[in-house]
Amino acid sequence: MKNSVKDFSLWCDFIERGFLRHDFATHLKEAHFVGATSNPSIFANAILHSSAYQAQLEQLRSTPNISPKDIYESLAIEDIKLAAQALLGLYEADRDYGYISIEIDPTLSDDAKASIEEGRRLYESIGYENVMIKVPATEAGYEVMGALFKDGINVNATLVFSEKQAAQCARILDKNSKTNARAVISIFVSRFDSPIPPAEPLQPRLGILNAMVCYGAINELGNSRIRPLFASTGAKIQGLNPDYYITNLIAPHSVNTAPLATIEAFLQSPKERVIPWLEKKEALRAISELDLGKHTLESLQSTLLAEGLEAFKQSFSAMLASLA
Repeated sequence: MKNSVKDFSLWCDFIERGFLRHDFATHLKEAHFVGATSNPSIFANAILHSSAYQAQLEQLRSTPNISPKDIYESLAIEDIKLAAQALLGLYEADRDYGYISIEIDPTLSDDAKASIEEGRRLYESIGYENVMIKVPATEAGYEVMGALFKDGINVNATLVFSEKQAAQCARILDKNSKTNARAVISIFVSRFDSPIPPAEPLQPRLGILNAMVCYGAINELGNSRIRPLFASTGAKIQGLNPDYYITNLIAPHSVNTAPLATIEAFLQSPKERVIPWLEKKEALRAISELDLGKHTLESLQSTLLAEGLEAFKQSFSAMLASLA
């Protein structure tokens, strides 16, 4: 979706084979979104609960000496190829559109060398230029995203919760911006608002204000090949408008990746912005005035990063166990 705000676009945070085969092209044709993302939890849920994988899964399980991870990659790579092919026309018309992301094995998040090798292998195995390799914003991950980006591989730096992470991702990517590859830096939003006292009226602010801070840190470098991406934008708090984390984060030179139902709610009946856009310094001042209960911003950022890494590892491990 190309919005009236310059260079803002929507991506769909959902991958499942039946959806890719039947409805995905229609959504693209109607410009509901112009890219897509996945993560280990999305893939695990799709593979474990959708009948669309059954035939290929049975065939793979009959292959001698195949590992659960080999089975997963065969399934996931086919999905990514389907999405990449459907999105290719958008990518060929404008390199800022038409991307699909796949994440490196989350159990490798502390192993830079193995992650670099896997990122390169996945990108080559899929064989489409409009694929982004997702890399978590950890100390090892910074090395990984730099190496892949330098190779000309598109990168999605993910699990960003703090200004420090956002700035470090931007610096690493900018330093290694040697080719026409593109990158997004995925700022997680809604998870900040569940642990703190509810805002009255129901307008949770911390996730959005923190995202504004991270957005500012990324765009300070002025590299047009690196864009902020707002992720985790489904409304998790009961009673909150479904499109709350889209409407209040429409900004130039940005992407918002959201669940399909959230995108549909935004397109059908978009609400008005209730939180004015603030520059980084102003957003930090606004955060300092919030009641965070027993938390500090830094403690929340650290906890949410640890929880995000662990959740992806657990989803991935449970899925592999089911494929054995």
